[in-house]
Amino acid sequence: MNLKPPSSSPLAPNSNNPIPVTHHSLTLHWVSSPPYFPSISNPTRPFRLLATASPTNPASDLSLTPAAAPPNEDHKLLTLLRQRKTEEAWIAYTQSTHLPNPTCLSRLLSQLSYQNSHSGLTRAQSIITRLRNERQLRHLDANSLGLLAVSAAKAGQTRYAVSIIKSMLRSGYLPHVKAWSAVVSRLAAATDDGPSDALKLFYSVTRRVRRFAEPELVADSRPDTAAFNAALNACANLGDTKRFLKVFDEMPEYGAKPDVLTYNVMIKLCARAGRKDLLVFVLESILDKGIALCMTTLNSLVAALVGFGDLETAEKMVQAMREGRRDLCKILRASNLNSMSSNPSLSNGDVFEKLLPNSVRGNDSEPPLLPTAYTSDSRIYTTLMKGYMNAGRITDTVRMLEALRHEDDSASHPDHVTYTTVISAFVKAGSMDRARRVLAEMTRVGVPANRITYNILLKGYCQQLQIDQAKELLREMADDAGIEPDVVSYNILIDGCILVDDSAGALAFFNEMRTKGIAPTKISYTTLMKAFALSGQPKLANKVFDEMLNDPRVKADLVAWNMLVEAYCRLGLVEEAKKIIQRIKDNGFHPDVATYGSLANGIALARKPGEALLLWNEVKERCRVKEEGETSGASDPPTLKPDEGLLDTLADICVRAAFFKKALEIVACMEENGIPPNKTKFTKIYVEMHSRMFTSKHASQARQDRRSERKRAAEAFKFWLGLPNSYYGSEWRLEPIDGDE
Repeated sequence: MNLKPPSSSPLAPNSNNPIPVTHHSLTLHWVSSPPYFPSISNPTRPFRLLATASPTNPASDLSLTPAAAPPNEDHKLLTLLRQRKTEEAWIAYTQSTHLPNPTCLSRLLSQLSYQNSHSGLTRAQSIITRLRNERQLRHLDANSLGLLAVSAAKAGQTRYAVSIIKSMLRSGYLPHVKAWSAVVSRLAAATDDGPSDALKLFYSVTRRVRRFAEPELVADSRPDTAAFNAALNACANLGDTKRFLKVFDEMPEYGAKPDVLTYNVMIKLCARAGRKDLLVFVLESILDKGIALCMTTLNSLVAALVGFGDLETAEKMVQAMREGRRDLCKILRASNLNSMSSNPSLSNGDVFEKLLPNSVRGNDSEPPLLPTAYTSDSRIYTTLMKGYMNAGRITDTVRMLEALRHEDDSASHPDHVTYTTVISAFVKAGSMDRARRVLAEMTRVGVPANRITYNILLKGYCQQLQIDQAKELLREMADDAGIEPDVVSYNILIDGCILVDDSAGALAFFNEMRTKGIAPTKISYTTLMKAFALSGQPKLANKVFDEMLNDPRVKADLVAWNMLVEAYCRLGLVEEAKKIIQRIKDNGFHPDVATYGSLANGIALARKPGEALLLWNEVKERCRVKEEGETSGASDPPTLKPDEGLLDTLADICVRAAFFKKALEIVACMEENGIPPNKTKFTKIYVEMHSRMFTSKHASQARQDRRSERKRAAEAFKFWLGLPNSYYGSEWRLEPIDGDE
């Protein structure tokens, strides 16, 4: 990973008189440096980019010079590093009472990061922590920080990697494209806000690159095709076609040309957008541009067809490849003609017309042939098997496994993914014995199972409430197969304990996981909260939630907040739940249907119908579709789509409390949303609780006047139920009379 300017650049290094480049509040110098670590691609002679405080920021704490170490100690450390004796260099660093010079620090950090090991990464992070505490962080060069970010990203510590890249940007460094694009790639594939954060980081770098009038000055930081592919993958994972087009159109600006991976990602975008009819045009675009196909492209097409549920076309593609045919485009076009769901006029049509200009011509031209025949491999067969599994076609899944075993081509023989797919099919069908036999078959034929295989089996046992068998499998996994369980394994076991109402067991697995040094994920915390919520221990659920908030590796989302609300509502602690909901709003989230549903259940349990009216007013406002021309603020909550559980619970509370006018509003909302109200239940409640309402013959006239509106609402509700009432022949909805508001 080089930060060396071209020789023709005005920034060509001069050890006697380095030329400064002013960038924001920092003055950056190109300083010659001896080679000290292999770059990401090739070992070269890099240059260090050093930052010093500028006159605009004289108080910069990061411009301090580290306490000078004895020259012989620095020389010894640098010699060890040059000899690639990283372990001995680390020992020398830890035994030194002085902080080494920037050259030694940067080189040590680089070589530790380049090891791509847990211990190396931990040691590199300890150097960062020390320098941060001693306010010397900016004396590290950009190369070493970039390598640390790449190492952290590979280790799954994506948030730490992001913090390193952002810290470099704030300090005026421009990281090498291979460093920042690796982090963008990891973010793009992450869950939650990962894809959105990936695009933010992508544009944070490109904005700074654009500020340089001479592109050659930042040539090593400019986005390449791989960086654009990472950003495009983020757009595809979000299903955001417009942003995809925006990123795609920016590629020529940086001289980045779309490659086969670019179009593989476009296949994913078409799948997310529901455009099965465009798959053939992606393939034809690849062929028209002369881009070399890869098996991943063909597998992506089969996977997209499987995702659309079009197993017939997927089978035809696989069979054509098996026969050595090259007319796959013809097969896909025929699928479009035969499919009634294909509709080129769907939304986002303009976007795809720009991405795939050949889709405008449609099927006018002759479908092109592949340049050569491609034979299906085990990966493509396995993708088709997953389609059979999802469709519940267990027999076809097993038959394909047997067929692959007898294939002449070794590339088509079943691998661990193929066997794991069959195990998944049996687990999904509840056939744990057959799933275990497949695991034994893998051992017999010499195909080792991996952690994913065992996690699927663990999940199957937990779903069958066979926790003891799951614990035994966990032991076999570690002792016999030599595979240590990961956080997914423990999350499955924690959830299994919940299914058998064993909150103590769930907590034991959670603690065991942390004892082994396995960092809990958001799912770990939320699942443990669920255990305490279901066992009626909201305070413990709150304690777990607080620990989750304090964990910098985890970002609490609305699911976690909702679980906390559920914990209190299960005991009818409405006031505590309302406080949590207010905290949800204060933290920038908007309550959703699950939030309101839990609160409604809590209100019903606490028998507080007045709270139900307040909740219904909030839900009703959220359900209201804004009229044309009505503007929405940035902080306004999104429109709510109520579900049957929420509305049925609110209607039940209102009927029991004789709030018939509100009950009619709620059932009207149910009908507007296509939810059939349970008239049988409401009729039973009315007959049992309110059939003798308004029957007193001794009430005063004043009292009769006060309850007249309630009586009208009750009569309208009886009309809706079909009970004897005074509204036959009229609309059941309650209409105001003169004088009513």
